[in-house]
Amino acid sequence: MSREAVLKVAINAPLSRLFDYLPPSGVSTPTLQPGCRLLVPFGRRTQTAMLLEISDRSELPPAKLRRAIRMLDTEPLLGPAELWLIRFASDYYHHPVGEVVAAALPALLRQGRPLQVPPQVLFVTPEGAAEDLAELQRKAPRQAELLALLQAEGSVSFEELDRRLPGWKRLRKAFLEKGWVEPGGPHQSFATRKKEIGAHKEAGAEPLQRQEGPPLNEDQAAALHAISAKEGFRVGVLDGVTGSGKTEVYLRLISDALGQSRQALVLVPEIGLTPQFVARLRDRLGVEPVLFHSSLGEPERLSAWRAAKGGAARLIVGTRSAVFLPLPSPGIIVVDEEHDSSFKQQEGLRYSARDLAVLRGRELRIPVVLGSATPSLETLQRCRDGLYERLRLPLRAGKAQPPLLRLVDLNRHQPADGLSQPVVEGTGKHLAEGGQVLVFLNRRGFAPTLICQGCGVMAECGRCDARMTVHASSARLMCHHCGAVRALDTQCRECAGPVRPLGHGTERLEEALQNHFPEERVLRIDSDSTRRKGSLDRALAMATSGEGRILVGTQMLSKGHHFPRLTLVVVIDADQGLYSTDFRGTERLAQGLVQVAGRAGREQRQGEVMIQTAFSSHPFWSELLQGGYDAVAESALAEREQAGWPPFSRLALLRAAAIRREDAQAFLAAARKRADALNPGTVRILGPVSAPMERRAGRYRAQLLFQSRDRQPLHRLLRTLRAELEASASARKLRWSIDVDPGELF
Repeated sequence: MSREAVLKVAINAPLSRLFDYLPPSGVSTPTLQPGCRLLVPFGRRTQTAMLLEISDRSELPPAKLRRAIRMLDTEPLLGPAELWLIRFASDYYHHPVGEVVAAALPALLRQGRPLQVPPQVLFVTPEGAAEDLAELQRKAPRQAELLALLQAEGSVSFEELDRRLPGWKRLRKAFLEKGWVEPGGPHQSFATRKKEIGAHKEAGAEPLQRQEGPPLNEDQAAALHAISAKEGFRVGVLDGVTGSGKTEVYLRLISDALGQSRQALVLVPEIGLTPQFVARLRDRLGVEPVLFHSSLGEPERLSAWRAAKGGAARLIVGTRSAVFLPLPSPGIIVVDEEHDSSFKQQEGLRYSARDLAVLRGRELRIPVVLGSATPSLETLQRCRDGLYERLRLPLRAGKAQPPLLRLVDLNRHQPADGLSQPVVEGTGKHLAEGGQVLVFLNRRGFAPTLICQGCGVMAECGRCDARMTVHASSARLMCHHCGAVRALDTQCRECAGPVRPLGHGTERLEEALQNHFPEERVLRIDSDSTRRKGSLDRALAMATSGEGRILVGTQMLSKGHHFPRLTLVVVIDADQGLYSTDFRGTERLAQGLVQVAGRAGREQRQGEVMIQTAFSSHPFWSELLQGGYDAVAESALAEREQAGWPPFSRLALLRAAAIRREDAQAFLAAARKRADALNPGTVRILGPVSAPMERRAGRYRAQLLFQSRDRQPLHRLLRTLRAELEASASARKLRWSIDVDPGELF
């Protein structure tokens, strides 16, 4: 009697292992393939599992192996390329493989729903909606009754049709032949279905009208040739100043891939911030981009995932999770604004979508393009090492000139409500000359906190080591770390004395600017003012048209937008990164300033940038103003090399968060003791230490830092340490995680 196959499956559980099962009853081994899902018993419940391996042996005795309940897929949901990426991400980021599978799949597939949903809803098509009911009533009253119902409601479930129109299925064939109806899945609304049908038809075989682009300049043509001249994998770093035409190079490369019947994947930091970019792709390429991001409803995410897997989605634009999408005919991957910290996931599986995109391009043997006006230091060092090719676009496209930068010394010009006198005068001058002004402050709300004028007590969050932010428009105090909210205090809770807002946020700037320029429309764009669906698109349209002549906003306005009339950018609080406790503080300050400064003067008129600072003599400013981002990057790389920080070393953090401070500290102390015993002597271990904001959302946080010049000894240590931590009883009392290549140390 031959031994049964052993199925090694990944289950969404916080354990770094595969689980062994016997095949479902009646399922033969040849029908089992890695990449298929199964329903399995797990503890006292059932769970969706992903088959990763088929073996002839198990560490468990045959009598203890449980049998899978049933197969959920007849064909692999994930192919070899996707399974490789999942296994790599699990191994590199030291994260349970089942949770990596969960991160790579839409929620409905994780829940065991079928990839192809059997039709259970009948939708009226545009042809059916336009059909004349009066004429049909005379010829075929039963058909008219069914069509009238569909025209009135747009879509009706099969169950509802059975109840209201018994025998309707006899009419279905005729309706389908006439093109009056289209069946769909049970989770689709009528609006969603119309959007899906239109988008995926256009993404497939029905191209839109294409617009011709401008001729490439010499630098753009050289970059295009460098990337497209060779077959196979390579990484091109498109290092272009803001307004230099990086998108135009993307468009040519994507067009070439589409022309070869291949798919293009474009990763962007935040999908809501790039409507202009998506519209430009659509207009220039004649293809409707399929979007994939967290703001979509789950049926829409499944629809986009299905279109990518089936190849109907020729052009996909998505945020970081889109890096896991299946691509049957990959042609190119583009990572726009590659330096952006949004590409690093901060919860759960802490992966870098940019780094996985490069690894995926290597495995798929296709080119990868990393674009930025301010490339990350890690990317610049890889260019130095010859692993990536740096392609410079040093000039703005057309006749646009780079903006003029100047500092406003706050020691000489004391601000009122955040605005110094030179800024107020400069704003008035640009407005009088027909320009548009952007006032940038990466701090939403009215003020950072509320202070008592008598005893000096500030409004503190009860769950975090942080102050609560004043939101004057809603008369609330809010913690931006845990989301706690309470009514705005009218007097001090300690001494009943008078209170006042301390500091300034975008709400306060909006009010101050409206007072200075009452005849102008001040348009605030931040995550508070754009919460409602469609509000961001409307605000950006007003900003682009020039209807809002004074823009106030956070980093939402610093990325990827083109405002033709914008001539002045004002940076209110530029000092936040100068004395940061994070070694990346200077790099991120320079990136943020250069990005927002790049919004100014992108058309015929030269732009101006005014930067308010209380530390105008700091060496950072002379580097930035005289040598631009390149000078800051070179200086920062030299400092990092001397100090042994990335990209000249590898980092990992072991984080812990517990209700009791002593639990987090004890867990990390035990982990440190075990790590010291495992350490080959080449890994530096620091801590445990409390996080600078020790208490957040009611939990005390602490961490261990691992640092190594070489990657391999660090990963060997982490691999063994994780397995031991998972088996420890103390690990079940708190939340803990390993963060490889952390974006933030604190």
